[in-house]
Amino acid sequence: MLPKWAADAVAHYAGVMEDDFGQNAGTADELGADIDDDGAPLAEEALDSSMAPPVREGEGYIILAATPIGNMGDASARLIAWLGAADIVAAEDTRRLHRLVTSLNVKVGGQVISYHEHNEATKTAELLTQVQSGKVLLMVTDAGMPSVSDPGFRLVAAAVEAGVKVTAAPGPSAVLTALALSGLPTDRFCFEGFLPRKSGERASRLHDLAVEKRTMVFFEAPHRLEAMLRALHTAFGPARAGAVCRELTKTYEEVVRKPLSGLLEWAETTQIRGEIAIVVAGAPDKATGTLEDHVAAVNELMSQGMRMKEAVAVIAHDVHVSKRELYSAVLAARG
Repeated sequence: MLPKWAADAVAHYAGVMEDDFGQNAGTADELGADIDDDGAPLAEEALDSSMAPPVREGEGYIILAATPIGNMGDASARLIAWLGAADIVAAEDTRRLHRLVTSLNVKVGGQVISYHEHNEATKTAELLTQVQSGKVLLMVTDAGMPSVSDPGFRLVAAAVEAGVKVTAAPGPSAVLTALALSGLPTDRFCFEGFLPRKSGERASRLHDLAVEKRTMVFFEAPHRLEAMLRALHTAFGPARAGAVCRELTKTYEEVVRKPLSGLLEWAETTQIRGEIAIVVAGAPDKATGTLEDHVAAVNELMSQGMRMKEAVAVIAHDVHVSKRELYSAVLAARG
């Protein structure tokens, strides 16, 4: 059940906050909250103590709060509570915050400050000073958990160094959601975020990851997905299993599970939109067996419709044998 202050939130949300990329984007007054004669927000109802971290009286602290990655129904009760109770809300994009609180029918109770990759170097010290003075700071990003491929790491690192308490209101995560839906092993995984845009740097990174045994999770923009999948195809081989997870938790959620060769073919013929996470299986253990075993594996792939040259490349890559040697052995076996 929502707190009273959330249930009674004002219907006529005052104005649209301006994202000024560096200056305070709004105040409690501008956001429609009730204020006293000194300009301080009036709390309609005390925050449920079960939602607050244990702190000393007057101690400031930082809360990293996860926001929905698509479906607003995934907003946690603690996120909703802290949007109304925090002294300061630091948002990656204040326009996104406006849409979030409007969808949740919540009043922001404190000052709203824009905090993103372009100003976090200059804003971090200012925010930390306010927390050290006893303020409660809520950090939110556009979607998911702050500091995970989003702003927040710099603030947490500075807080840890200064001895300031940092806690979290966990919730939605595109990384874990994609991993869970991929159908690939989840017992060991790593998050690689966005690959370098430049082809040479991307190829170097993927060369290092080609022997990674853990399941890997990546992010990518829709217009760069085809190029990324082509690079994965080259570095990991066409038979490596993968999944493209698009628009997770939203109306047009889609999870495409195929070998990298199939994912590349799909991307080449599909107009792709939305937020995307890519999950790729880890490198297989080095195969054992004789050359005859490897020839049989090539023939099995060919029986499934794969061309000989591609089948040889797949098996040679997986078992770490010479493509030329394996190709010759396949030809010899076929007479």
